[in-house]
Amino acid sequence: MTTPVVSIVGAGPGDPSLISVRGLRRLSDADVIIHDHLVPRRLVQLASPEAEIIDVGAASPTKTIEQDAISILLAEKAREGHKVVRLKWGDPFVFGSGAKEALFLDKQGIPCELVPGIPTTIGATTYAGIPITYPDAGDTLVLVRGHEDGTDVLPDVKWKSLAHLTGTLACYAGARQLPKIVDALLRYGRPGDELAAAVYHGTLPSQRTVEGTLKELKTLMKDTDEHGSAVLIVGPAVSLRKQLRWFDTQPLFGRRIIVTRAKDQASDLVERLVDLGAEPIEAPTISIAPPVDLEPLDDACARVESFDWIVFTSVNGVEYFLRRLVAGRGDVRNLKGVRLCAVGPATAERLTRHGIKVELVPDEHRSEAVVAVLCAKDNLRGKRVLLPRAEQAREVLPRELEAAGAIVENVTAYRTIFESLEQPGTPDIYKMLLEHRVDAVTFTSASTVRSFAQQLGAEPAADLLQGTVVAAIGPVTAEAAKQLNIRTHLMPSTYTIPALVDALVEHFANSIP
Repeated sequence: MTTPVVSIVGAGPGDPSLISVRGLRRLSDADVIIHDHLVPRRLVQLASPEAEIIDVGAASPTKTIEQDAISILLAEKAREGHKVVRLKWGDPFVFGSGAKEALFLDKQGIPCELVPGIPTTIGATTYAGIPITYPDAGDTLVLVRGHEDGTDVLPDVKWKSLAHLTGTLACYAGARQLPKIVDALLRYGRPGDELAAAVYHGTLPSQRTVEGTLKELKTLMKDTDEHGSAVLIVGPAVSLRKQLRWFDTQPLFGRRIIVTRAKDQASDLVERLVDLGAEPIEAPTISIAPPVDLEPLDDACARVESFDWIVFTSVNGVEYFLRRLVAGRGDVRNLKGVRLCAVGPATAERLTRHGIKVELVPDEHRSEAVVAVLCAKDNLRGKRVLLPRAEQAREVLPRELEAAGAIVENVTAYRTIFESLEQPGTPDIYKMLLEHRVDAVTFTSASTVRSFAQQLGAEPAADLLQGTVVAAIGPVTAEAAKQLNIRTHLMPSTYTIPALVDALVEHFANSIP
């Protein structure tokens, strides 16, 4: 059996999570990704870090030279021995150039597979709560393609025939073109009182649906300032949107929320925000790295049995400590007899995930509460306590443990590195804040606050955040913000990512849209 070296994969209509399992597998395994410009950045980022990423633009089918160049590029990359994914907007075979590219590869003798995607006309209407077909809405479905490049020229179709068909009509076209399409339908006899809707930016947090009768929609669309493409749907099934709309009723729908957490740790927060309808703006201000000098950490790992307690104050502390523990001569079995304390549920959960029992988790998830629960559990006088922490962690915890009589060994398990906000692919955060296009900024550690302020400048950062909701995960983070004259608007009572998201939901539920 010939193994395909080019996979033409449908990316779906916008929401990155709508790619198929097979498509995602091909994407993560590819050496080269050649994608349409409309494919969301968050989806492309799921590729291997070593993959070559090539943006070939929208590739309108009317631009044959550009399309031919893309087909040739696919063949060249395949002949170089690479596993190639051609990531296409929507579905490769629905109003796209997927068939043309596949035929070209076939003529070149290059094995190819095609992975379906959700067409935009299907995905956008489903997210708007409008069924593309319905038993009582007729037995026909007609898909019409307009142009997505900003033109207002009508598609070359038989409008008189379309106007008299019963059932559902769905058209994917540019925002400027849609009013002329509606006008053509009315001119050729489509009833003016028939229900219709236009879905802009379908499946994305910026999705907007305009609905009414066909006659009303003509006026409504002319008055809109929307750009890009949209889906027009005409037919009785539009009436079901009142009962079936779901996406644009999510509690954080349309909210732009900046996530400053380290890139490789932001997925939990990003996914929770997305699931609630928000548009997360990923702007990592820090990254996590191992210590420059590993010897002190390795030495502590080699003597791990000698400690009475190990106190973990973060998930990072757990991960980097355990990596060095198993990288040396030991493993998790060396922790037998050592009692463990985790500062919060997320840290405890990470230890449990490794099959390690946690003895103590304070009710208040901060370092200051650790000493109280340890003293209540054990007489710390003369006890050896290991603290695997960040390079520049606060001195409160070791100082208070020593005051309680403990022999404390503080060891650097990881470093926090400040990252620039001007990295490729990162939006202009300064401009977005200046133009009031951000609803909230989240800070999940004191270091994210400090790095954010350093990148924008302390005074500009404080000024820009005055008109934006600032969400801090806990009091230590809020205190760091206060020291930089940044006001914290909300902080959860439990210092975890789920609680932070819940606090955002509650805040915006009580605010005036």
